[in-house]
Amino acid sequence: MKTDRITKRLLALLLAAVCLFALCACGNTVVEENAADREETAAEPEHDAEEIRRAVKPEEPEEVYPGPDVELTEYDGVVEHLFFHPVIAYPEMAFRGDYMEQGLDDWMLTVSEYDAILDRLYENGYILVDIGDVWGLETDAEETGPEDTENAEPDAGKTDGRDKDGHHGKHGSKDSRRRQNWEEGSSGGRKHVVRKKLMLPKGKKPLIISYDDVNYYEYMREYGFTYKLIVKDGKVWSWGLDPQGKEVVSRDLDAVTILDKFVEEHPDFSMYGVKGCIALTGYEGILGYRTQTSTDGLTAEQEKQRQEEIKAVGPVIDALKENGWYFGSHTWGHIDLSGYGVDGVASDTQRWKDEVASLVGDTPYLFYPHGARPDGDDFGQTGSVFEYLYGQGYRVFFSVGIESFSHIKEDIPAVIADRMHPDGTTLRWNRDRYMRFYDAKDVFDYDHRPDLGRDW
Repeated sequence: MKTDRITKRLLALLLAAVCLFALCACGNTVVEENAADREETAAEPEHDAEEIRRAVKPEEPEEVYPGPDVELTEYDGVVEHLFFHPVIAYPEMAFRGDYMEQGLDDWMLTVSEYDAILDRLYENGYILVDIGDVWGLETDAEETGPEDTENAEPDAGKTDGRDKDGHHGKHGSKDSRRRQNWEEGSSGGRKHVVRKKLMLPKGKKPLIISYDDVNYYEYMREYGFTYKLIVKDGKVWSWGLDPQGKEVVSRDLDAVTILDKFVEEHPDFSMYGVKGCIALTGYEGILGYRTQTSTDGLTAEQEKQRQEEIKAVGPVIDALKENGWYFGSHTWGHIDLSGYGVDGVASDTQRWKDEVASLVGDTPYLFYPHGARPDGDDFGQTGSVFEYLYGQGYRVFFSVGIESFSHIKEDIPAVIADRMHPDGTTLRWNRDRYMRFYDAKDVFDYDHRPDLGRDW
């Protein structure tokens, strides 16, 4: 009996030792292993100090380009601005000879063209910057006075973005810093817009990219675009149907996800991980989710579906912001601002605030639909519609033009700017004007675009 008790105690101790060893091995495993890896680990149970440190120490915040070892120099030249629409994932669905073909050819790019343009922009030394790193509000020092220093605006000239140790966090405070950049504060000095001191890695040229109509309208679903953005494994992906009706989840078929992936592979294409500004309408929801209301009213079932869409788009918005994207207004109804008075613009603006800003947040950036300027002219005058829009919080107003033009208005603290537009029209007819970015001959989708002529 005594021998049996001793044997049982020895077995129990042995079992406990085996369990303890197994728990220790699990605690030091930082990646999923296959069977061969587990056998190798069992044969070599010892772990060096660095492996143990990685297993137990929380990860440091991800450092993004440029790190503290990259020398920055001041850039005071033109800040280029290109804008895109959603790209055509399946050209065979877009260019099929019907009434939509001409418009799609004029204003859109195919995936292959967009891919090639990003490659050329990178090769030509461009680097993505945030709109808020180019312009900001500043208070007149002579009016603020030394006694008001605690209420003075943040230093609008500082755009390095690094902390005292030369590091820059991933994106955590970027959204709040962007809002702070345009907040007027409570100091009594006169506010005005300034072109900020832009610090870039030597040899790099700044580029703003914006994207209009990232709403995935109903017509897009029929003509070869992706349907919506989703979140998978912490990243933004596109979801849609291919020409055969098969579901496709991809990062290679949509302008937003392609740029995300491109910056992952080429981190020195972006200052601190910034991507671009997404300019949204609201009349068919946002980002592929049907979050809009109707002037005819919604049934209880329709409102239930709308609320489900609102809930579903939330994680997408959060993931975009976390990964360097930010938002602008393209008006709720994609309205021609040159043809509306204050009352019509006010009605549209309120709907955008109610249905879009309520989801993505307020924005200081307004992108004119059709490039049409409020009051017919925002350069030579500041009309009643422009004043109304300024009163709604907009500070940078973007049109479309033949160059990356910008102008700080003198009578009101605002910026007006033009964007250039890579698309079928400029690929066919404006090759020379875009040569500093890319050569249309090198990016044109000869395999899919219809034979509608070109000037080269």
